[in-house]
Amino acid sequence: MRPSRPMIRLLAVGLLAVAVVGTSGCKWFRKGSELYAASPENRPLEVPPDLDRPDTSGAMQLPETGTGTVTRSTMPAAGAAQPNGFAVAGEVDAVFARVGEVLAATEGLTVVNRAQLLGTYDVDYGDAKFLVRVTRTDTGAYVSAVDPRGLPAAGEPPQRLIAALRTALAGG
Repeated sequence: MRPSRPMIRLLAVGLLAVAVVGTSGCKWFRKGSELYAASPENRPLEVPPDLDRPDTSGAMQLPETGTGTVTRSTMPAAGAAQPNGFAVAGEVDAVFARVGEVLAATEGLTVVNRAQLLGTYDVDYGDAKFLVRVTRTDTGAYVSAVDPRGLPAAGEPPQRLIAALRTALAGG
């Protein structure tokens, strides 16, 4: 038995309908991704794995320094003469108070600020602005003149004031 002509046409139309539905936008046959449904401006940025973290290869390298640091054990002994500082025997708080008294009695000196917790007096003396710092040592206290960066204060006014403090604190 041979299929009839209408039957072949019906089979051809059915196959054609399945092919059209299969290749069209039918949801059953389409695979999609939500990432690419948005416009290109809204898609997530793809970053290669080695570029998503900062470079930390040199993070723990310390710079080379040629200067030494002053520690309590390397500070001069009591009474040793230094141009910008000297050591004093006694408690730090008592030395700080005595330094404050001498600074208040010094003519031409203005104490701008004092910080007992830091052990510093911010002073204007002559034409210079610097700090007078009182630091704890193993044997007592160390009184020095430093600039705001913590370096020894340069110039004649700081040296003159340190000499006056040395003289006043040696007697008391």
